[in-house]
Amino acid sequence: MENRQNFPFVPFFYFFCLLGFVFMQAEAAVKKYQFDIQVRNVSRLCHAKPIVTVNGIFPGPTIYVREGDRVLVNVTNSAQYNMSIHWHGLKQYRNGWADGPAYITQCPIKTGNSYIYDFNVTGQRGTLWWHAHIFWLRATVYGAVVIMPKQGTPFPFPQPEREENILLGEWWNNDVEALVKQGNKLGLPPNMSDAHTINGKPGPLFPCSDKHTFAMEVEQGKTYLLRIINAALNDELFFAIAGHNLTVVEVDAVYTKPFTTQAILIAPGQTTNVLVQASQVPSKYFMAARPFMDAPLSVDNKTATAILQYKGIPNTVLPILPQLPAPNDTTFALSYNAKLRSLNSPQFPADVPTKVDRHLFYTIGLGINPCPTCLNGTQLTASLNNITFVMPQIGLLQAHYFNIKGVFRTDFPDRPPTPFNYTGAPLTANLGTKLGTRLSKVAFNSTVELVLQDTNLLSVESHPLHLHGYNFFVVGTGVGNFDPSKDPAKFNLVDPPERNTVGVPTGGWTAIRFRADNPGVWFMHCHLELHTSWGLKTAFVVENGKGPDQSVLPPPKDLPPC
Repeated sequence: MENRQNFPFVPFFYFFCLLGFVFMQAEAAVKKYQFDIQVRNVSRLCHAKPIVTVNGIFPGPTIYVREGDRVLVNVTNSAQYNMSIHWHGLKQYRNGWADGPAYITQCPIKTGNSYIYDFNVTGQRGTLWWHAHIFWLRATVYGAVVIMPKQGTPFPFPQPEREENILLGEWWNNDVEALVKQGNKLGLPPNMSDAHTINGKPGPLFPCSDKHTFAMEVEQGKTYLLRIINAALNDELFFAIAGHNLTVVEVDAVYTKPFTTQAILIAPGQTTNVLVQASQVPSKYFMAARPFMDAPLSVDNKTATAILQYKGIPNTVLPILPQLPAPNDTTFALSYNAKLRSLNSPQFPADVPTKVDRHLFYTIGLGINPCPTCLNGTQLTASLNNITFVMPQIGLLQAHYFNIKGVFRTDFPDRPPTPFNYTGAPLTANLGTKLGTRLSKVAFNSTVELVLQDTNLLSVESHPLHLHGYNFFVVGTGVGNFDPSKDPAKFNLVDPPERNTVGVPTGGWTAIRFRADNPGVWFMHCHLELHTSWGLKTAFVVENGKGPDQSVLPPPKDLPPC
């Protein structure tokens, strides 16, 4: 006892200081990853084919980080294609050089070369993902990014027993790049995918797929966190688990007010975290994913499955299939999205801009342009405000940073050139678009409201729009034409969902707001790969601010040359 009282105070004090230092170190670690881009033979649906992978695995490796960490990913390209990797949903403050979209913030990494993506994870926690951002290579080059909260910060929902990443994807039996080339030659969409996948596996409803089925073991009475990512190229998906409700607690790495649902709807590019309670009779239950499509367009409507298996249940038991919403269930889609609300707690506030400096109105349309070499002398195309975006030959961020003239113009219109009845009967005449590399210039720290309006040019369709470098608040959405005199009165400016990718409803509109506090060139595009490749994209040039830490950082020395 005496010994303990006589223990000198000073070493104790130093010990706590040291402990504090160790914790500070733990708080902001440097996480290093090596990504080798390699071609590997993979077999699915009785077909083997070479695919582009990271480190030979499909889907690719998960990046695990903690809020506040610095991340270094060295990407070495040993495949025959140029490559670039996008860290989807990471804000990359002042650091567009690490954002990844080819010819927007960098030129691609050529075969035999490397580039280190060097970025900080600041003020974000939750599920995001990474994927190739060139051609259609993200069909196989993708993986999860899991950002744990800062040390000592709990989740704002019950701590799960375990977590599991659920990556939803698409599989083609043929070479995707060859299909795309063939489609472009004809001026038509390439063939649709042959299967959907869960963690790269289609599940036992497909031929030769019994061994290509993802299974997750659970214990009765325990709660599990599923980090669900839609990495599909062209399909919005419903996801459900037979007999089990899903409690949504986060979308696009932002906590939500929890709500319970039988199924979720998730668009390409989006992430959704759900809690699942293993509270049913111990058995085997199918997880299932199938497309949502409420426009008159054909889609790969086959169901991917995986298995939720209670501990101790033999493999001979047949799983139960869930009731998914009908493929064209617009009512479910609209009511599901209406339930999404930011948590908006003191610790995780929703900082919605209430005053707007810049009002933008962009129409989303499909079109037809002349193409002398195509099958019918025409090709399908897509546009924003009737402008089909033309990709430059050098990175837009380089052109902006080094003031290289003639690469892009900053005259992208704030509203469509000719107003019309956007969602009336389908328009099938005068479907030509203007071509150009045209961007919109935005003042630093200004607040922007952007209304995205789907149109009946050729056909209405749901479009998931993704903005790089930012989250935004989805303050309103509706069916039909946006009415600037009536609709803003119904906006949710208190706890709207905060996202990086939002679905614009078929024949409807969505209004988003964000503060332009991240200088650089930031891509905005439809996350349906088909529409992006057809030109449904643009970018914002956000000007530098006046403060010392309000301008674009200098480019890294190993930035790939153009």
